[in-house]
Amino acid sequence: PAEPTMVLRLKFLNDTERLARVRPSDTIGALKRAHFPGQEQQVRLIYQGQLLRDDSQSLAALHLAPNSVLHCHISPHSPGPAPAGPHASADPVHAALNVGSLMLPLFVLLLAVLWYFQLQYRHVFTATATTFLAGLTLLFSFMAFTMYRR
Repeated sequence: PAEPTMVLRLKFLNDTERLARVRPSDTIGALKRAHFPGQEQQVRLIYQGQLLRDDSQSLAALHLAPNSVLHCHISPHSPGPAPAGPHASADPVHAALNVGSLMLPLFVLLLAVLWYFQLQYRHVFTATATTFLAGLTLLFSFMAFTMYRR
């Protein structure tokens, strides 16, 4: 007896869809090879908000119902090796230059240094500079609290 097939909907970022006829025993890797030949390394499949990383995982293990939607992202270049840690970047250049997560501490440090200099070298800071520093501190504090208050 042949294993029954089911249809999955592959939905792309531009809202186009492609239907894929699969068997529950098929793996993620087999699905990528069948529907994205030559692009297997560039294709990212997402189901219910979870990135399907394990190409050896079967579709049955995901408990996919017929007509389920798999979101597809095809990157223009193939990814590097798998990251070593949970937050490591696959590209060492981007890992070394990832300053985005350091912006809040860098701004806090910069403001702290400026306030230190303002208190230690008061004669150098004019009233306008002190007012500007206080305003910048208030603006930054307001932005930081609104962005990180969840």
